[in-house]
Amino acid sequence: MWIFVAFLAVPIIEIGLFIQVGGLIGLWPTLAIVVLTALAGTVLVRSQGAQALADLRRAMAELGDPTAPLAHGAMILFAGALLLTPGFFTDACGLLLLVPRVRAALLRYLASRVQVASFTMGSARPAPRDPFGGGPGVIDGEFLELDPQSDPKRPPRGPSGWTQG
Repeated sequence: MWIFVAFLAVPIIEIGLFIQVGGLIGLWPTLAIVVLTALAGTVLVRSQGAQALADLRRAMAELGDPTAPLAHGAMILFAGALLLTPGFFTDACGLLLLVPRVRAALLRYLASRVQVASFTMGSARPAPRDPFGGGPGVIDGEFLELDPQSDPKRPPRGPSGWTQG
């Protein structure tokens, strides 16, 4: 139900803001503002996205909790989508999501409403080790050996010629 309300309310708000701002400053300045916020948003999203990716890599390298860097990265991605959507309301929401303190506050609010049941890194059981010390480990598999005589479509195979002198 909330998604339906958002899909209905956001375009109405955007149309109203376009009419109001366009009436105050004119058509071309209004369009220029929309294009400039999209360009500025793209630059900000790229720089903050790179920072979020570096934070995520650092958390993974230190075997820390990657929840915060992942959440910040998702919010930055959503901010980029909002900034590329033409409109003043979506641009304002996108710019707010690019402010680190706003993202941190939103993350704290969402964390208070979500309960994590479990968190694991890596596989639940260790990978089997090769007892002889070489290779990546033991790989289980099944095979079926076909008799060349039983398949009438298959030509008989002889020596390849590589082994004969």
